[in-house]
Amino acid sequence: MKKTFKRGINGIVSMALATSLLVGCGGANSAPAADAENPSYSDKSSGYDLNSAEPVEGMCETCDDTGFVEYPIENNETYEKPDENGATLVSTNPLSTFAMDVDTASYANVRRMIEDGYGKGNIPADAVRPEEFLNYFSYDLNAPKNGDAFGITTEISDCPWNKDHKMMFVGLKTGDINTEKLPKSNLVFLIDVSGSMRSDDKLPLLKKSMNEFVDNYTGEGTVSVVTYSGEEKVVLEGEELKNKDKIKRAINSLSANGCTNGQSGMERAYRIAADNFVEGGVNRVIMATDGDLNVGISDPDELENFIKEKKDTGVFLSVLGFGTGNFKDASMQRLADCGNGNYSYIDSMMEAKKVLVEEMSSTMVTVAKDAKIQVEFNPAKVNSYRLIGYENRQLDAADFNDDKKDGGEVGAGHSVIALYEITTADSAKAIDLKYQEGDKKDYGNEYATVNVRYKEPEGSESKLSSYAVSDADVKAATDNMKFAQIVAEFSLILSDSDYKGDASYDHVIDTYAEINNKDEYKDEFIQLVRMVAKRAL
Repeated sequence: MKKTFKRGINGIVSMALATSLLVGCGGANSAPAADAENPSYSDKSSGYDLNSAEPVEGMCETCDDTGFVEYPIENNETYEKPDENGATLVSTNPLSTFAMDVDTASYANVRRMIEDGYGKGNIPADAVRPEEFLNYFSYDLNAPKNGDAFGITTEISDCPWNKDHKMMFVGLKTGDINTEKLPKSNLVFLIDVSGSMRSDDKLPLLKKSMNEFVDNYTGEGTVSVVTYSGEEKVVLEGEELKNKDKIKRAINSLSANGCTNGQSGMERAYRIAADNFVEGGVNRVIMATDGDLNVGISDPDELENFIKEKKDTGVFLSVLGFGTGNFKDASMQRLADCGNGNYSYIDSMMEAKKVLVEEMSSTMVTVAKDAKIQVEFNPAKVNSYRLIGYENRQLDAADFNDDKKDGGEVGAGHSVIALYEITTADSAKAIDLKYQEGDKKDYGNEYATVNVRYKEPEGSESKLSSYAVSDADVKAATDNMKFAQIVAEFSLILSDSDYKGDASYDHVIDTYAEINNKDEYKDEFIQLVRMVAKRAL
């Protein structure tokens, strides 16, 4: 058989995707014939006419005597990321300001690439967002005290990839929630059932994932299911969550076909969410898609405005990404950010259980909205700083105090990790400015102040909390710092960062052996590092 598959972004493609696009010219693997439930139409996204079982013109490459048609697979995955953060002199700009973000999609998506055989050179640099690598994992962080929304954990130690620099760890954690006493929920699942969702790693995996969620969710309230392809369809509306069998039957009945009209589906989902709105409860649209919105609203700016308007009504948006080859990461990340929600990527049932079972109850319950961080560095202690990641969540310094400026959403039991690479004022690499020195006030042993501003879920005015980072935080790296450092180090290597310095796979692997606080997700991480390291030989 003539080989026509383009494998992956630079040569590799998931075998599940390849298998799903091998369509029979006849027999058991043929495309289905038209009937009352399967009307005739031509779906170029899948490469064949469902009525004739013949390839769409221009899509079929060859059909040999085994009876199978093979189609050339173009990889149309899209990623966007602003330029990497550089070093900033504290004397000229002491404030680092960004919106909190607990998305994890980048890590799970890159994991999928590595497990599918990608080497470092095959992974798009823009697909690697360090903050989402860091926030994928759990850390031993201080819990909130005295009614605060966040507990804070800070630490300063040596930078492993640049001996002249230090690292500053900032970890924020919200309080846990009793999953047996969840607020009443109004959940609307908005599901992409277009032709691009056919393969096993898309709609079939999505259906299994949703069944896991339904079986394990302990909250009360209603669930609705809206699908969209060429047109939107309401599969369930306002169904009580306790009617699990009925909900699962509706989910299991879903099938994929047609083009992708995301606009009409979104509009219908938000109307249903408004109709079932629960005062003081959880009101959320959960969108599941490969991100290919090719009909209706497809311009990123239009999407952003549409979702921003809707989140102001109290209905938040979470996004679940699925699949390969046609994955539109840029669109989905932007949707979640604008909708005060989370963005996750599901590549396996293990990840589905993590996102939709282990973490979903916490994700549903918003503890802080429009949450922002502003770190003010003390020039007497810190000469320069570089925030690792969060490029697409940067804010102007004045935005921190402006309650009209969007921040991020943080759920119960969630953590937000930030790492700064800093040059201390007494470092041999410190840069002195002749005319900008000014009067360095003496704030004793403080390196920085971490300011956190957020609104309560039903609030319109923000609250402010501040925490000082001092000499007491300078110590030999703890497990928190060591693990965060090697996760960041791996992301710097994968993205070929200009600031990777002496970063190496060997250092990541050796450091992990020193860490005591481990779990199955961290163990999986180091296996990924080993896989990429072997392919680099």
